[in-house]
Amino acid sequence: MCHEKAEKVLLFYNPNSGNGLFKNNLDYIIDRFQTAGYQLVPIRAAKGMAIDRALATMNVDEYRQIIAAGGDGTINICVNAMIRHDIHLPLAIFPAGTANDFAYYFEIPSDIDKMIDIALGEHFTNADVGKVNDRHFINVAAMGALIDVSQKTDPNLKNTIGVMAYYLKAVTEVPNLRAHRVRLITPEATYEEEMYFMVVMNGISAGGFKNISPESEVNDGLMDVILFRKMPIIELGPLLFNVIHGNHSKNRNVLTFKTDDLTIESEDEISTDIDGEKGEKLPLHFTLLHNRLKIFTEEDDI
Repeated sequence: MCHEKAEKVLLFYNPNSGNGLFKNNLDYIIDRFQTAGYQLVPIRAAKGMAIDRALATMNVDEYRQIIAAGGDGTINICVNAMIRHDIHLPLAIFPAGTANDFAYYFEIPSDIDKMIDIALGEHFTNADVGKVNDRHFINVAAMGALIDVSQKTDPNLKNTIGVMAYYLKAVTEVPNLRAHRVRLITPEATYEEEMYFMVVMNGISAGGFKNISPESEVNDGLMDVILFRKMPIIELGPLLFNVIHGNHSKNRNVLTFKTDDLTIESEDEISTDIDGEKGEKLPLHFTLLHNRLKIFTEEDDI
């Protein structure tokens, strides 16, 4: 890709993400890129169709990069479209949503000027992309009793009080907890478990829990599986405290392992979630696309 030709930047943004901070700064962002010699092509997020059309018809040689501005759900839509159309342009992330767990991993700041500085820079970190059945995820796929919290959380409440909304909603769900019997099949082992909920992680945080998978690396070619077993409700409080501090992996009620291939089966109907959006029905088959993304970061290989 030649910089003389690559004068355009595609900006995919969600105007409804977070508190609207990004939307109010759109003209300023266009000005910064124009001053740097790039033509910004804005695509407004609209159920993923707009980005799909844009990537299907774009001449990749004319573009320097793609920017995804929004929360994890917006980035997920963008990455799925990039993979669908075999687009390998580097991706800049502007965290502008309630859940910015993917951006958190790459230490992308919330300050508009610093975001733009990183996007205009030349430093990159590679990232794996998870695949579950026919969909891709950047950060987390989750299932079970507490994991549909983000789907049930009022989006207005989420935008007003942020990640605290997740915690408050999760607490109200506790009396309705129901365990599910699942079978986890990997090339290394098969597990038969009764679980309340589980996550398959690519990053280190989910739903505002900053250390749910503190040992995850987004480009190690492995997924981190964390399953919370059925337990007496009285033990759930201390476990959630462990989760907040990132030291839950030693808890006897938690199963953790790494793998590059995982199948999940169950006779129960279990709620699933992919990067904060409604997920697939079981059975689920997980694999990884190793180092599929090239992410703009403040330094190389964060």
